This record gives sequence, C-alpha cells and structure tokens, in this order.
Amino acid sequence: MTRSSRKIDQTSFGSLPGTSAQIAEQIRRALKGGGSAKHAAGVQWFFKQEIKSRGWYTADLRRAVRRCRRDILKKNDFDFLVRVADELFSGSVLEEKIAAVFLLEKMDAQFGEREFRIFEAWLDRISSWADHDGLVHYLIAPMVAAEPARVKDVFRWAKSPKRWHRRAACVALIQGTRKKKFLPQIKKLSDSLLDDQDDMVQKGLGWLLRETAKFDAKRTVPYLMKIRDRAPRLVLRTACETLPSSTRNKILGA
Repeated sequence: MTRSSRKIDQTSFGSLPGTSAQIAEQIRRALKGGGSAKHAAGVQWFFKQEIKSRGWYTADLRRAVRRCRRDILKKNDFDFLVRVADELFSGSVLEEKIAAVFLLEKMDAQFGEREFRIFEAWLDRISSWADHDGLVHYLIAPMVAAEPARVKDVFRWAKSPKRWHRRAACVALIQGTRKKKFLPQIKKLSDSLLDDQDDMVQKGLGWLLRETAKFDAKRTVPYLMKIRDRAPRLVLRTACETLPSSTRNKILGA
C-alpha cells in the first residue's frame, strides 16, 4: 500500500466516547489498522535497537491525531486529553508515543507545573531517540523556554545515570536557544557533558550547539574554538554544520 493510496479510516476515531483508557485503546486499534507494513519494516533502518512500529508516515499521523484531538475536546476538557496522552505514552509502539505527543503539540499555553512533571515522568518510558525527541522537543522544550526557572531541572537531568535524561537536558534547551536564550547555561551544560561517551547524548549536545551556533554564531563560535580540543568529534562536527565552511574548517582543524 503506497502513501498516496493509503486512506485513514476516519470512523476509527469517530466521536470517541468512554474513559481516557478506553479512548486510548480505540486510538491504538486505529493506529494498528492504519499503517503500512512495508513502511514499518523500513522504519527499523533508522534504529540500532528493535523498534515496534505500525508503519505510519509522520504527516499522516499528525493529521489523524489532530482530528482525534478535535473529537476528544468536543466532549471533554484539557485534563482529560492529557490523561489520554498519558495512557498512550505508556505503550511500547512508536506511533502510540508519537500520537501522545501530537495530541498535546502546540498546546503549551495550557501547560503548567502539573503537565511539566507528567512529561518529566515520561522520560522513564522512553525506548528510542524518536519518542524521546518528540516528547522533549515539542512538549518539554517550549515549557523551558517559557519559564527559565525550569533550567534547574535540565541540570538535574544532566547528572542522571540514564542516557535519555542526559539527552533531554540538551534537547530541552533547543527552543530557547533559537530565541537567543540560555547561552551561559548552554555553555555550562556543554562543559559538564563533553566527556559523556554515550552517542545519543553526544548527538543531543551536538544538536543543541548547532542550533545555538545557527542563531547566535557571533557568541557561539568562540566557545566552539575553546572546546575543540576536548569535545568529541561527533559533537563538534554536528555543532558546526550550519556555519560557513571557512569557520567550520577552522573549528575542526581541517
């Protein structure tokens, strides 16, 4: 079944009556029936560990879940929606967790301390970089950017023995750095993680530094020059990706 010919069964979502657990189960069934087996097999190529996927394309999944969100909110409040998302993020299937994120995506104006702690708890349910980055980049990072006091939680995550918490410390600052916030904190965080040997953490840190350099190169390049002899090559290469080739070569020592 090709992407162009695949149709999502809209009645699978319907008006979604029931408890949050019942609605989450209806969504799981719709996700199971609406994907592509061929694409599910192809998804595995992007991951080192075995991933359970229903074979949905991201754009299709986002459209379906947004329609589902509208249906849920016709008869229920925001807290109920959060409970549905919480049910979905407890699953083992990639699309279920991404659907949980899409249910709440761009609703950060309604998020408060309760939601922040819920999302923080989800970090213990992470199974891959994909559900990690969806959660942290789209739900947690906007909350950190909106409330700088939450950076203290970022530094707490950076000290965790758990790889996904340490990666979260990096990704949680990306929305803020795109607004030229948090440069001193980003430098401090980077200094604390430069010796981290986990490739998922290194990629997260490189991503953060790349976005920082992209939006504030004038202040970031001197820092990259300072750490170039200490930083893992993966971190440094990623951090330099958006810089002019002459600057990139200078930092990388090419």
